[in-house]
Amino acid sequence: MSAQTFLFADLAGYTALTEAMGDESAADAAAEFCEYVRGLLAAHGAEEVKAIGDAVLLRVPDAASAARLAERIVCDYGARHRALGVAVGMHTGTAVQRGDDWFGSAVNVAARVADAARAGEVLMTGATRAAAGDAIAVRPRGERRFKHVGDPVTIFALAAGAGEPPSSLPVDPVCRMVLDPQLAAEHTVYRGVEYHFCSQDCARAFAAHPRRYARRRRRTWTLRR
Repeated sequence: MSAQTFLFADLAGYTALTEAMGDESAADAAAEFCEYVRGLLAAHGAEEVKAIGDAVLLRVPDAASAARLAERIVCDYGARHRALGVAVGMHTGTAVQRGDDWFGSAVNVAARVADAARAGEVLMTGATRAAAGDAIAVRPRGERRFKHVGDPVTIFALAAGAGEPPSSLPVDPVCRMVLDPQLAAEHTVYRGVEYHFCSQDCARAFAAHPRRYARRRRRTWTLRR
């Protein structure tokens, strides 16, 4: 069996969006994201394996192409939709195809790596880094242990075109979504601190109970799903 690169991409903060905006708005956001990703597949020799809610699993025979595709997804889509950052995880290895689906440890490891990625971040294993060669720039992130994965996994973060780190952007204190301050729907100052909101609904919720949400600010400045 030849090695394949599997790429999981999902919307960071999707659960918070569902709670803040309701099921219909969240479903629309997930559908828009998946359609955008599908529009990039042909140019990178990739295929969609399946979509699972706000996440999409892709298979790309060439690891360097997979990294370039991940960069497009995070930088292009994420730059236009800062309220919902994109997190990507990749792993290269062998897997078995059954019908339209793929199974095996390579798929499972890619999913675990995606779970570890933050909004605006592309993480990959050492296997993907080695398969891509010098075609991509990466930053080492050390070794991590994942559930149901026996050995520690060496992790790298894609460096090229990484853009602004997630921690430098504010987080809506109500729905906990990463925001570009210039694109925020509302903002307010409470006790000398400026807060930004993705929608008027979140702004009204904060205005009704500012102390409740202000206490969450320090814990949620860097978004984790």
